[in-house]
Amino acid sequence: MTTTLRDAGEPTDWGSDHGTPPSPITLEDVRRAERTIRPHLAPTPLLSHPLLSNLLGCDAFVKLENIQQIGAFKIRGAINLLANMDEAERGKGIVTATRGNYGAALAQACSMYGVKCTVFVPQGNSPDKNAAVEALGGEIIVTGHDFDAAWDASVRYAWRSGAVSIHPAKTPELVAGQGTVALEMLEQCPKGFDYVFVPVGGGSLAAGTTTVLKAMSPSTRVIAVQAENAPAFHHAWHSKKFVPMVAAKTIADGLATRVPVRYTLSMMQALDDFVLVSEDDICAAIRNYIKTIHQLSEGGGAAPLAAAMNMKKQLSGKRVGLILTGSNIDHASLLLALRTDATLHTPHAVPNFPMASLDYGDRG
Repeated sequence: MTTTLRDAGEPTDWGSDHGTPPSPITLEDVRRAERTIRPHLAPTPLLSHPLLSNLLGCDAFVKLENIQQIGAFKIRGAINLLANMDEAERGKGIVTATRGNYGAALAQACSMYGVKCTVFVPQGNSPDKNAAVEALGGEIIVTGHDFDAAWDASVRYAWRSGAVSIHPAKTPELVAGQGTVALEMLEQCPKGFDYVFVPVGGGSLAAGTTTVLKAMSPSTRVIAVQAENAPAFHHAWHSKKFVPMVAAKTIADGLATRVPVRYTLSMMQALDDFVLVSEDDICAAIRNYIKTIHQLSEGGGAAPLAAAMNMKKQLSGKRVGLILTGSNIDHASLLLALRTDATLHTPHAVPNFPMASLDYGDRG
């Protein structure tokens, strides 16, 4: 991870090839990450409940990543990242961008190693998630209209300051750390799974999960899920074309990326399918997690259940794994999800938007 001071006026990568590691992670990388994080994180439960299984008509298992200390799975990759950095790199400080969970994870991991952490978030980001990052020792800088604009600004900041810029999905140590979720699931369910559903924001969890399951349980069908209001990864996976999109507002804010990341997409080619879910689907899934297993889920965390509910006929009688990635839902979004008296009419994302002609970064 070499930091190079550059002209803040230069174009940034917008999640594309620049700085992308040349090779995908392997199963051994994930096993090594598991050994690294195990002294710090206990395995999270894999919960089976008859109410949820009855709802889906299958034998359903939920991986409760929502009970991590920061309320999300991303602490796994963050600890693995910091543990594998040398002292010189740590001394420069870390800069990143987030919609919340990754920033909190990196702030916590940085506090464990005494590293300065600067986190860029977009305007209108959840105040609760911002407060969590700050409580964990991270510095919040608000700029840009969405995650990708905040990321662009964070890269320029790193160029000016000499800090280490870490993308949430383009670093092998992060992806390997997230892959430990799937390792634990296979250990906790010796009979294995017919299907595993995983949400996609930046793709690190889906890439790690696909790597593990296709190596250890190749017959398991891995289904990626994204909000239909932010479908950039979904369209890139199906079309095999790298096309940024304009993301509309979605309750699954952690999935609201509009620039697909080539690095994680390269590992996600082994997925069995990639599906979209509507805002109403996600809200129904949030309600059903509360009603059945009495667990709180944010929008992105509920997306796998939303997809499974839509695929109920296919799943009949199968063993199905659902990764509940996080519980950090803000008050307003939770109230919206609990409403059943109105249909959400949020506009869908716009495809083929000419992102290359725009620059939302901070050049100051």
